[in-house]
Amino acid sequence: MIAIVTDSGCDLPVDLLDERRVTVVPLTIRFGEDEFIDRETLDADAFWSRLLSDAPHPSTAAPSVGRFIETFESLADDGADGIVVMNMSSSISATHRSAELAKEAFTRVPVDVIDTRLVSASLGLAVLEAAGAALDGASFEAVSSIARDASASCRLFAALDTLEYLRRGGRIGRAQAFFGNLLDVKPLISFEGGEVTAAGRVRTRRKAVEAIRERLGEISGSAVTVGILHSDPPGLDVFVDEVRAAVGAEIVVARLGPVVGTHAGPGALGIVYRES
Repeated sequence: MIAIVTDSGCDLPVDLLDERRVTVVPLTIRFGEDEFIDRETLDADAFWSRLLSDAPHPSTAAPSVGRFIETFESLADDGADGIVVMNMSSSISATHRSAELAKEAFTRVPVDVIDTRLVSASLGLAVLEAAGAALDGASFEAVSSIARDASASCRLFAALDTLEYLRRGGRIGRAQAFFGNLLDVKPLISFEGGEVTAAGRVRTRRKAVEAIRERLGEISGSAVTVGILHSDPPGLDVFVDEVRAAVGAEIVVARLGPVVGTHAGPGALGIVYRES
């Protein structure tokens, strides 16, 4: 049995993680002096309630090396013959480095630590692809190869309600040059080369949703898997139904949790997809 490990920046629903037997190592979220463990002592509802209150703007911290080692030990105890770790981009988080250091200290079974260069549900799609291979009984080498191939072919396209949260968290990256100081726009972003990149800008939410629909149309012939990421924007249910109808299959719907939500803010909407 090959075990799949990811971090809580994947934004996958708990039931889907359980179904695919994926283990999540959580990041830490801090609101001022208050510290929480993602998905353990802070769920998405509580996070969004705090973020939209007068609480200090949150920060995130990578899991410790020890937390990864504990996870590896537990999986080996449960019979894992190998462990494939798929983390969000090392350009935006030290999580990947913690996993690498844990691998160096752990020798019971083979461990492959992959810097997916992805984030949120695009990471989630790659994780699900690798987990499916593991459940089918693929070898350690095969699962690692599939994980790397899936990571290289997953994409993200989203509209944010504002740039403010990206700025506060220092994750705006190369998009800063494109957006400048424009606050009265709905930024369109992608995630390329392991960090946020500008994909356009529009003035209204309606035009932002139209841009996402256009991207969905562009990738309809080449996308193997499609999902939606969101942080509770207006009209979400209608959009989900539209995407399901367009894709003609069930899709992954991922609500942003604390790790990505800290930087994306409320009202975000986007699609993730894996290209053939």
